[in-house]
Amino acid sequence: MAHLLIVEDDELLRDALGSLLGQAGHQVSMAPDGESALAELADGRFEGVVLDLGLPRIDGLTVLQRLRVQLPTLPVLILTARDGVEDRVAGLNAGADDYLTKPFNGDELKARLQSMLRRSKLPAFGQADTSVGKDRQPLLRVDTDVPRAWLQDDMVELTQREWELLALLFRRQGQVVSREDVFAAWQSGAGEAGAMASNALEVYVHRLRRKLAHPALHIRNIRGLGYMMELGAR
Repeated sequence: MAHLLIVEDDELLRDALGSLLGQAGHQVSMAPDGESALAELADGRFEGVVLDLGLPRIDGLTVLQRLRVQLPTLPVLILTARDGVEDRVAGLNAGADDYLTKPFNGDELKARLQSMLRRSKLPAFGQADTSVGKDRQPLLRVDTDVPRAWLQDDMVELTQREWELLALLFRRQGQVVSREDVFAAWQSGAGEAGAMASNALEVYVHRLRRKLAHPALHIRNIRGLGYMMELGAR
């Protein structure tokens, strides 16, 4: 099992989470505020984070943003009472891999964490290259083992879900990838499917477009069907 950091300012809930995840076989460390969380994360020994947003000293969104600079691939699940669409979008934009609102079901939390951790450890796809000429550097390459890619010679750091979405589009470039195909690749929990369909997928597509900005690379929205990646000559 994994070594997890629980970042939660409510002592009773923090202890309950520690007990729940400890009984599930995880090694658990805890932080009561954002400053303590960043100090713990500086050691870089964790395999996953459960992060509240409403934290004292340093808020959870800022913790996530700083974490992503130093640990861009560390799986992070936001667990918060903030249930607005704008909060969810902000959390995903900041780099969260999953988002669960309070009150929550313990079994669902464990399942979400297990799915997130499994995605972080298993290569979900094979590598594929698109060449733009016999003696020329491929425009885009996708790593098979860790969440990163290369746009020409520049490495692009990706979150786990960005990586999986990119690989799916890349592997099926020139073909339409439906929303259902993406959710299946993400192995999302059934309880999240509606929310993911309504806003989160658009967030991830937007983030990929921003990170992979190039005049010969296009992620197109095919109205009513899904998305398509097209790679053209430079």
